[in-house]
Amino acid sequence: MTSPVNDASESITLTTDSLIDKLAREELVDMVPYQSARRLFASGDNEQANSRTWLNANEAPGQGQYQLSSENINRYPDFQPQALLKAYSNYCNLPVDNILATRGADEGIELIIRSFCRAYQDSVLICPPTYGMYAISAENHGAGIISVPLVNTPEAQCQLDLEGLKQQVGKAKVVFLCSPGNPTGNTLSSAQIKAAIEIFKDSAMVVVDEAYYEYTNKELGAEQVNIKLISQYDNVIILRTLSKAFALAGLRCGFTLSNKAVITLLSKVIAPYPIAAPVAEIASKVLTNDLDVMQARVISANSLREQLSEWLKQQKWCSDVFDSNANFVLFRCNNIDEKNKVFNLLVEHNILIRDQSKQQQLENCLRISIGSEDEIAQLKQLLETL
Repeated sequence: MTSPVNDASESITLTTDSLIDKLAREELVDMVPYQSARRLFASGDNEQANSRTWLNANEAPGQGQYQLSSENINRYPDFQPQALLKAYSNYCNLPVDNILATRGADEGIELIIRSFCRAYQDSVLICPPTYGMYAISAENHGAGIISVPLVNTPEAQCQLDLEGLKQQVGKAKVVFLCSPGNPTGNTLSSAQIKAAIEIFKDSAMVVVDEAYYEYTNKELGAEQVNIKLISQYDNVIILRTLSKAFALAGLRCGFTLSNKAVITLLSKVIAPYPIAAPVAEIASKVLTNDLDVMQARVISANSLREQLSEWLKQQKWCSDVFDSNANFVLFRCNNIDEKNKVFNLLVEHNILIRDQSKQQQLENCLRISIGSEDEIAQLKQLLETL
């Protein structure tokens, strides 16, 4: 016989569940959230987490050493910390008025959708296979999602379908382009990006997500082609982050770059204190003092990426390796059985990579983040047993 206490607890649970289902937005009840690397392999056991080799989130390897000041920690931080804005302004060669600091580039994505798309009326346009948060953030806001997949030709891999984009003029308020792409790793040509901006110059904002921008340049300070488009067009927004090449994923610090009018608009929507004081302090120091360290990290990652790509091409279970200008490599296995063998063998040995095979056009594809030299060597040694 069930005790009265248990009956009451069950009653409360059922009532709460039905109330949530009744009050929540209908489309969110059954929505599958974005499955981040940590969410897929969540563990409350720190020892277990530390024993894993994380090659599934495109993080930089190693650990930084930073010291913080505790002064004024009892005070709210500045809305936009000036030292941080000035440091990034010097780095990207844009005036401070063209920069908005955000909690990672992900917050920039949300701000753009909330600022330009009316819920249940307007839509965003994505070009899959691409970063999943564009669609998730749109769905969270009640915006529609228009899909114009990337195309593959003998001349170019994973490039924009410009004719397909032209057919969507007037149907989307925001167009998301990811370059270098995630999870594909390829860069979109400057000509294609400019063509897309031209196509939507009177009807939509074009967002160029450059989270992996640093990996595309041989030298620090190389020409930042897309940033120059901000002064040439009214509908250009660029997203950047310190999570990848700067090895500051745990800080959650990103930047939205655009003309002054757009930055002013986004500033009306963003939270009142988006950048924590310790985050601003560390990020400012890194942008000011550690650019050489960042560049050395990029050179190392690019070298390891090329070595890994060449090694993958020699494996019998690998049928295709995607060109990459990011800190990861996407590859395709011959079939689903071999894809599962590769993935499961690594998981059994606490090496985590990312299964991208559910993405459009990416059947049997896996993605490996470029970790340390030892981590990549360990991965290759294990997969050679196949």
